[in-house]
Amino acid sequence: MCREVAAKKLLQSYLCDFRVDAMSTEDTPTPAAEGPASSAERVLGPEQLKALAHPLRIQILDLLSSHGALTASGIADLVGESSGSTSYHLRQLARHGFVQEVPGRGTARERWWERRPGGFTVEMPGDPGDVAATTTTAMVNREFESARARKIQALLERGHELDHRWRDASRLQTVSLWLTADQASEVLAAWDRFSEILDRYKDQDDAPGARPVQLHFNLFPLVDGTENPS
Repeated sequence: MCREVAAKKLLQSYLCDFRVDAMSTEDTPTPAAEGPASSAERVLGPEQLKALAHPLRIQILDLLSSHGALTASGIADLVGESSGSTSYHLRQLARHGFVQEVPGRGTARERWWERRPGGFTVEMPGDPGDVAATTTTAMVNREFESARARKIQALLERGHELDHRWRDASRLQTVSLWLTADQASEVLAAWDRFSEILDRYKDQDDAPGARPVQLHFNLFPLVDGTENPS
């Protein structure tokens, strides 16, 4: 077993806000965007996936996860786009159930937007021959991974600016193992049990002393690796 640890200790609210399920091939129905906000994680359908397949929309969604509620103008300042552009993409995200207006906040001229409660899963296409679905899925996953990478890079470059308490409570770690598919499934099950514990820390946006953090979990076979004979 090989362990690589960087910046001794570093801890994506994506704790269930975004997940790639590479093994599932089920076509799970998705709640209608017009329905009430649900805290349950949902699997994206083809139309929702296509609506998300735009780099700026993924960036907007990521910002709302890490910064909390924002206006189109506020987002525009952060991404270097016009407020007209961010407003359009926010409306498209809302149409497909990814974001919603903050109730009781803002005006007709300045709306506040937030992520809808709950997370979603991006499943790998069940049909390898479906080139359009495979391409769209890859693009969405790639943009989310790029967003994560930017945050880690920012930590590596500016982590020294953090208070020592936050530096001590942070970790970047890679573990390399040889596992069977059954053993990998056991590790996934253990993560699912652990992730349930994280639910106790939800809805702490206004908690004294709290700040945005991200926790990433990846488990995957190396594509260029080979499986030992059984």
